[in-house]
Amino acid sequence: MIFTTKAEYGVRLLVELGRQEGDGPVALKAIAESERLPLAYLERIVALLKRAGLVESTRGARGGYRLARDPAEITMDEAVLALEGEVAPMSCFYDDSSGERVLCSHEGDSKGCATRVLWLRVQGGVSEALGRTTLAELVAFAERGTVEPVAPAGAKLPLHDAA
Repeated sequence: MIFTTKAEYGVRLLVELGRQEGDGPVALKAIAESERLPLAYLERIVALLKRAGLVESTRGARGGYRLARDPAEITMDEAVLALEGEVAPMSCFYDDSSGERVLCSHEGDSKGCATRVLWLRVQGGVSEALGRTTLAELVAFAERGTVEPVAPAGAKLPLHDAA
């Protein structure tokens, strides 16, 4: 599964806003320069994040953008949904208009798609990982360079790195 630069740059933008939380609104130009991202593209991305209620803006000389909520309350599934739309592991998946699940376009075929179970599990796993990852975790990682590893349900993490 490949996410576009909209998701990458959008998450980087959110992390920068999270790092500067409490300092007042942040100019998008400053973020573009510090992250070496194209300003015009960031303007389109921040509009998506604003529409989703993840960021808010202030006009004026001291204007800019800030998070609309606490970083611990913003999950990456919200951000990716705002930036990319539904997470779909295959091009044959589509949103069923309810916005709650992704369906396979082969569902009506007499045989059905033999790989549907696999792709539904992949979609579910990605959605679960995004849903349990908060912006606060990413901000902490950006500031310290470390984060506590989180294992999927039932999985065991190694106690040390394998050498």
